[in-house]
Order: sequence, then structure tokens, then C-alpha cells
Amino acid sequence: MFEAAESMRAEYADVEQQMSDPAVLGDVKRSRSVGRRYAELGQIIKTLDDYDQLAADEQAARELAAEDPSFAGEQQTIAEQLEAVTEKLTALLAPRDPNDDCDAIMEIKSGEGGEESALFAADLLNMYVRYCEQRGFKVQILDSESTDLGGFKSVTAAIKASKNPEPGQAPYGVLKFEGGVHRVQRVPVTESQGRVHTSAAGVLVMPDVDDDEIEINEDDLRIDVYRSSGKGGQGVNTTDSAVRITHLPSGIVVTCQDERSQLQNKEQALRILRARLVAKAEEEQAQQQAAARKSQVRTVDRSERIRTYNFPENRIADHRIGFKAHNLDQVLAGDLEPLISALQAADLEERLSHVGEKADQ
Repeated sequence: MFEAAESMRAEYADVEQQMSDPAVLGDVKRSRSVGRRYAELGQIIKTLDDYDQLAADEQAARELAAEDPSFAGEQQTIAEQLEAVTEKLTALLAPRDPNDDCDAIMEIKSGEGGEESALFAADLLNMYVRYCEQRGFKVQILDSESTDLGGFKSVTAAIKASKNPEPGQAPYGVLKFEGGVHRVQRVPVTESQGRVHTSAAGVLVMPDVDDDEIEINEDDLRIDVYRSSGKGGQGVNTTDSAVRITHLPSGIVVTCQDERSQLQNKEQALRILRARLVAKAEEEQAQQQAAARKSQVRTVDRSERIRTYNFPENRIADHRIGFKAHNLDQVLAGDLEPLISALQAADLEERLSHVGEKADQ
């Protein structure tokens, strides 16, 4: 794998030249694509340089330690640094989803459990907002349908990186494993007998793609406008500002009513539609490959129960990788990093195992 990385030096030099090419700079779509590849290759080349330097240093220190034992400590230190850089380079070179460098759109919908499910959906949103704040991600609510007790029947949020993240560490790459059914076990606020109930909410995470990255034919859209419902200030509930877009070929329906103007709601609805179309295409592709390849961290089956939040035991359990912890209160406060890191590590291991399979063939 590392030998293949050496060939990337020539590509990096070529992409660097393209970055200053007027023809590239004048093409917004191409310029964005080249810029992303330049940033991705830049991380790989820098890490490869570190690897080469440390490998040479470690070899020199080993030879010195063989002659003078006082250099053994230095050799051990360099060897540990080399091991860390090797792990980083391996992760950078592993095959991955190109959408991992995208921002994300997240939808949370209440499921079985009525009002309790809607309240749990609000808890999930709050958990993700707090986690995103810790990562430096910005969260914007695009659309929501709230309940009288402060829950959400549905809520859609855009999650954006505030700076250029490392490869795979953009919002979609970090949060994509959250997609699926989340189950909660607790005593609902509406329960008078103190009995533990089980309810669920669904989470869908999609890459937030630019409008020039996926083509949508206007003739394929049916756009309806209507008066917004629910909470809203002046102008929100008094005009036909809410928008419903139906994508006729796929049957996908998107509604948006949180913005004050019809134009703003249409733009947000189209943004969500683009994300759903990309997610649908990825799901179909993954299903076609499912017979030949089965990932231990599955993100395609949106109906799959992926996690349980048990309040009486203060326990959280992710059923895909066998992760369990008794710090549910901290997780709901945004401490998701250990769980997300475990999911990413399991996914990396699975991807690397398939690299080995290809090498054996």
C-alpha cells in the first residue's frame, strides 16, 4: 500500500499545477474538485514524508544502539513515533467514501412511542448539537415539526465544518454511522405508574452536496406551496411560504417551512432533496454489492436498530460493534467521541480487510 503512495507524488505535483491554471480556476465545479483532491493528497504526502524521515531515523538509531546501548532509549522513542505515523498513513491510504469530506444533512424522525418518541428525537438532536459544538461544527436547523411538549415529529439540520478538516473528518465522514433506528428505554414523562417504556427514533445522515454536483431536472419536480403550521412569528404563518417538493422519478417528498420566505424554503428543500438523492443512489449501489461484501458497520439499512439508550442502567449499547458503556448521561451531553471513534476504527479495519482480499486475488 505504501508503495502506491509514492506514485501519488507525481499526481500531487500535477494537481498543484492545476490549482493555478486559469482554465481550472474559471470552472467552479472543476476548481472545487481539484481543491479537494489537492487537500487530500497534501495530507498523504506530508504524512508519507514524515514516515520516510522517521524510518531513516529509526534505522540510524538502531545501528547506533547496536554500538552504544545509551542510544537504545532514543531508538525506542523514534520507533513509537514511526508506529503512530504508520497507523495514520494506513488510514489515509485505505479505500474510503469520497463523500467523507462533505458536510452533512441529518434528519431525525420520531417513530413508535408517540410523544415519548418525539421527546427522544429532541434529546438526540440536542446530543448531536453538543457533540458538533465540541468538534467545531456549525449546526443549522433547516426544517422541523415540533410537538406540544417540546419534542420533534421530525427535524432536519445541516452540519458544516467551520474550517478545512483532515480527510475523513468532515461532518459526513464523522456522523454517517449514526444513521439507523435508535431505541430508548426509560420512564416517559407521560407515564404515571413509573413503568419503563421502549420507543424509538430514526436518524438519517446524508452528504450535503453542492447544487452543481448532482443534476436535477426541473421537469421532474412538482412544487406545492402552502401556509406554514406550528410555531412561527409574523409572516411565517400568515403567507403561503411553506414549500413541498416531490421528485417524481424517485417519489421523494421534501417539505420545508421554517424560513420566512417561499424562496428560502424552496432553496432549503432542494438542498435536502439533493442529499436524499445522493443517499438513495449510495444505498442502491451498496445493496448491489451486498452479496459480495458485507460490512460490519452498516449504514445502508435505515430501518436497522443500531443502538439502545437504557436510562435505568445509564447504559448505551451499539449493536453493530458490541460497544457498551455506562455513561449514558455523558453521551447525551455530547460525549460521543469514544463511540464514534470505535465505529470509525471498526469501519477502517473492515475496509483494510478487503484491501487484503484484493491483494490475494
